[in-house]
Amino acid sequence: MDTEDSFMQQPENANYGRQQAWQLLTEWTAGESLRKHALAVEICVTACGEAEADRLGLSGAERDSLIGLYSTTALLHDFDYERHPTAAEHPFVGVRELERLGWPVELRTAILGHAQYSGVQRVTHLDKSLFACDELAGFLTACALVKPTKAIADVEVASVRKKMKDKAFARAVNREDIIQGAAELGVELDAHIGFCLEAMKRHATEIGL
Repeated sequence: MDTEDSFMQQPENANYGRQQAWQLLTEWTAGESLRKHALAVEICVTACGEAEADRLGLSGAERDSLIGLYSTTALLHDFDYERHPTAAEHPFVGVRELERLGWPVELRTAILGHAQYSGVQRVTHLDKSLFACDELAGFLTACALVKPTKAIADVEVASVRKKMKDKAFARAVNREDIIQGAAELGVELDAHIGFCLEAMKRHATEIGL
């Protein structure tokens, strides 16, 4: 799977653009499912970034820079997980590597904050967007894969809410994080699910759904 030149191309900021994020992700992550998860989270978080840029009235390079930050943060949020899956190491090992490489502090803080156990508070819209989209993107993917078509196009908000009540389904996904994430963003849960669903449907081919 090669999505280095995919849907989220943004103007590059020297060594910290999407291409560099994708290269780092693939260097550390061999598994296709975890790569696809990173892409699904990127789709949702980037959509949040686009909405925030619209709200702030940004345009041109300023808009591109903000959206690029959201995109790269999402791509890299779990890049160390395959090598360092324990709570003692993830995402701390990865963030130390990102700091060594000079990635922006806003990106590193959001990645720390997406782990509830890190003790890092989620303050910015980026922080909250990553947390709100991480578990949900995984859950929406699971909802698509149990469809006969395995297509995200066939997933609806009502069916997602029904699956959330089924504790046996996608049991690794933390429902409370999904609920809390929407609340922290200040959006109604169904609206947030619908927002992320639509974003993933627009880019279904990139994530094989």
